[in-house]
Amino acid sequence: MDTFIRFTNQTQGRDRLFRATQYTCMLLRYLLEPKAGKEKVVLKLKKLETSVSTGRKWFRLGNVVHAVQATQESVHATDLVPRVCLTLANVNRVLYFICDTVLWVRSVGLASGINKEKWRMWAARHYYYCLLLSLARDLYELSLQMEQAARDRARAEQSLSQEPLGYSVADEETEWLQSFLLLLFRSLKKQPPLLLDTVKNFCDLLNPLDQLGIHKFNPGIIGLGGLVSSIAGIVVVAYPQMKLRVR
Repeated sequence: MDTFIRFTNQTQGRDRLFRATQYTCMLLRYLLEPKAGKEKVVLKLKKLETSVSTGRKWFRLGNVVHAVQATQESVHATDLVPRVCLTLANVNRVLYFICDTVLWVRSVGLASGINKEKWRMWAARHYYYCLLLSLARDLYELSLQMEQAARDRARAEQSLSQEPLGYSVADEETEWLQSFLLLLFRSLKKQPPLLLDTVKNFCDLLNPLDQLGIHKFNPGIIGLGGLVSSIAGIVVVAYPQMKLRVR
């Protein structure tokens, strides 16, 4: 209960709950639309989705400041690759939230001369770049973890037997994928924050891919991806130790 209270007292926590509700409505609406007699339920889900989406914009108004602070922190990362990836990703996050704020200003009627479609595309583009850079950082961290897992495995095999295991070329060709997947599983198992961050960024990527026309997805896929991403975000906010740290 204490964890839930702390979670809902945070702006990010409330935003994650609203986001999960929004994408749940999108997913349910997609599943129910083909069924006869569900028109009223679909309409209510659509209205709830729109209301929640509008409410989330209020929670995001201060995110520009958080993104600027995150940029300042990432500049001081010790490892070059995460420093470059995270800094550029956070710069794009700042630009995304600026575009999002401009769209909010237009939606509430404070400025009617704003080209909504143009700013929406700019926001989607900067969000897309942010996610690509974040995923590049995740893949780099994952490669380091897999290298460490491979070294640990090699040492364990050497301690069991001084003689190398006899594998033929055919064995190596058929088993390399199994070895790769085993290393991947072990690496992610040791680093749950890395797993959560990778899953979250990958699922978030579906939306800008669709908005920019790079690859079109149906609302069900986008809703499912958004829901999975929101759950991962809820876990990170509720349990800060699950957040992937900057090294």
